[in-house]
Amino acid sequence: MKGIYETNFEGMGLIKRGKVRDIYNAGDYLIIVATDRLSAFDCIFPNPIPCKGAVLTQISLYWFERLKGIIPNHIVSCNPEDYGESAKPYIADLRGRSMMAAKANPFAIECVVRGYLHGSAWKEYQRQGTVCGIKLPAGLREKDPLPEFVFTPSTKAESGHDENISFERTCDIVGRETAEFLRDKSLEIFRFAHAQLKERGFTLVDTKFEFGLYKDEIILIDECITPDSSRIYLTESYYPGAVSVNFDKQFVRDFLEKTDWDKTPPAPQLPPDIIKGTTERYLQAYKIITGKDFSC
Repeated sequence: MKGIYETNFEGMGLIKRGKVRDIYNAGDYLIIVATDRLSAFDCIFPNPIPCKGAVLTQISLYWFERLKGIIPNHIVSCNPEDYGESAKPYIADLRGRSMMAAKANPFAIECVVRGYLHGSAWKEYQRQGTVCGIKLPAGLREKDPLPEFVFTPSTKAESGHDENISFERTCDIVGRETAEFLRDKSLEIFRFAHAQLKERGFTLVDTKFEFGLYKDEIILIDECITPDSSRIYLTESYYPGAVSVNFDKQFVRDFLEKTDWDKTPPAPQLPPDIIKGTTERYLQAYKIITGKDFSC
């Protein structure tokens, strides 16, 4: 099974390659294609992860549909037949891993919500007793739930590492009214998704959202509660001291932490068993979230 590492759809007007997505111009809209590239520790790896782009797209579409009552999103169509004449030669590659989206103006922050002490949040808490500058009670353990879900925004880096910022700094960047709206909507979405996954036996530990302005309305853009943007664990294994079962990129991160790679480019080749295991986790994540099997 081969993956699609990058696309070169002549005539469609490639305007940008992100860490994972290739973006094409379609007049008033964008065509966003999720490749099988893998990004971890803000580096792009040389191996594709088969099925990954299609899983990311379909999970995002699942959430976008269910969150419409909370906030509108950028989806115009996910049918390549609607993308125009220039897309017709590439319909087979576009199907399932692409979407036509509104050309929103993205806000220059990532909207992160955390529910548990994990990852960088745990490391900061150990040093300072805080998460992104928010003071927490003493005596918490790794994987403990936070007293309440917290909004911990960060800058967006095209390359290199994102930087955690305070809410006041967010207000400086986007304005207080917008910052409060983004915070409140991010927390509302997280509560909705966290509750749904809990019912199925899984814990949404943290996730990040992106929003943009389109025709004077703030909408949800990019991806939504995918294995790339979230940490999702089997609830029965997620508690302090346990070896927890995850269904996201943490599988790759855990492998990389055991290597001598210094987390700077170029990223190393991933061994076949890690590629296979990563694909399996993306497929499992799709079933966890949607309740359905994914055919790849």
